[in-house]
Amino acid sequence: MKQILLFLIPFLLLTSCDSITGEEIARLPINKVSTSEENYFEKETSLNLKKGDKIAFWSEMDFEYSGEESFLFRFRVYKNDEPFAILEFDPTNKNITIGEIKSTIGNKTKWSFTGKNKELKIKEDGKYTFKGILKTTKNPSLIVNKAIVVIKK
Repeated sequence: MKQILLFLIPFLLLTSCDSITGEEIARLPINKVSTSEENYFEKETSLNLKKGDKIAFWSEMDFEYSGEESFLFRFRVYKNDEPFAILEFDPTNKNITIGEIKSTIGNKTKWSFTGKNKELKIKEDGKYTFKGILKTTKNPSLIVNKAIVVIKK
């Protein structure tokens, strides 16, 4: 009986997490900061979406820096291969946060988290392509260990 419970409890926790946070449909490991046209790190994904679909953009972040820092994910969105919209959000501006750890000692900050940042309701069926970059202020002390955008439905 104990063996069944040891298997069942983690399974229930994992399946219930998806029901709360949504099902992952795309993952963009951007992981590098774009600072100029010569230093441009874009990741992309295409999704076939239906009218009425609601998708959410989550960020998985792990970084460290000294002083002040700001972050911005910027996506060029295409619908059926035609320019459609620009989508921007600050990954540190979250309305749901999971597993956040932030420590500041003196001037140095280490910060990691998973957070829900933005939702988008699809108004028309189509193939949507999301081309994203990570922008920050110019801070030579910045180390980005992980910067991933997860799209969930």
